[in-house]
Amino acid sequence: MHKEVTLRARQHLPKALLWIRPNGDANMDWNERRTRFREHMEGNTCLRPGSVFDPISARIAEDLGFEIGMFAGSVASLTVLGAPDLIVLTLKEFAEQAYRICRAGNLPLMVDADHGYGNALNVRRTVEELETAGVSGMSLEDTDLPQTYGVDGRAQLISIEEGTAKLKAALDARQDPKLVIAGRTSAAAISGLEDAVTRSKAYEAVGIDAMFFTGLNTTDEIDVVSDALSIPIILGSTPPDLNDFDYLAAKGVRIALQGHTPFLAAVKTVYDTLKDIRNGVLSADLKDRHDPEILKQVTRHETYKRWINEYL
Repeated sequence: MHKEVTLRARQHLPKALLWIRPNGDANMDWNERRTRFREHMEGNTCLRPGSVFDPISARIAEDLGFEIGMFAGSVASLTVLGAPDLIVLTLKEFAEQAYRICRAGNLPLMVDADHGYGNALNVRRTVEELETAGVSGMSLEDTDLPQTYGVDGRAQLISIEEGTAKLKAALDARQDPKLVIAGRTSAAAISGLEDAVTRSKAYEAVGIDAMFFTGLNTTDEIDVVSDALSIPIILGSTPPDLNDFDYLAAKGVRIALQGHTPFLAAVKTVYDTLKDIRNGVLSADLKDRHDPEILKQVTRHETYKRWINEYL
């Protein structure tokens, strides 16, 4: 299905917009992937996105058939800075990494743009930079970030009025109408489900394309927010008993995050491998930790080989 949609879309695109990979897919065309992403959000299924953090992880997700990639702000901070998720990452650093992910393949990318890196004016800039970077969707949250003095790590929310104004700014800054802009709230875990519904309805009224919730843990809570909204829903990491994707789809959930295990697993593998080498294990005895053929695939070795033969 993925390839059929891609090939149909390509028939209507100017050749100058297409960079063709050996497998026939279009690349470096933000419009085509945004079309697929929006079609999914307006459809009737719920997907698990592939949690990605760099070009190779994005290619792996695409090669394995993931329809959507997810690049989280927390993972960006870990990947780019090696720092915890405390909003010390800058917009430029986040947008640059998002661009590297987008240009590596043809995977529609949803990103967590945190609080938009400041006030409503900063939100405008965030949308401009991420749209240019090629993302297909982004969420903007109403958490009061970065952490303010004296709150001792307790999450706080901005007012509904400020959250609404920031989303208005985001929608106004958008140039490509196919780019999906979602509001996001963690109110369910901070101020309660009623406040989460109030906020989401106010944000929906502004004209956002979807609503992203974190902190929903029961089907009763899903039922409440689903009944309150008419726009698609995105869920943060859900507990195991909320992994009935047919039920979620019926409730308007189009994306359900499954955590960011790929990055965590990569860190653990690198740590264990370096520890073994430090302790005297020979690299030749660690061949089970890597696969040269997979590396060739995800670095597009054959493509570069063809280019060398053609141009050099």
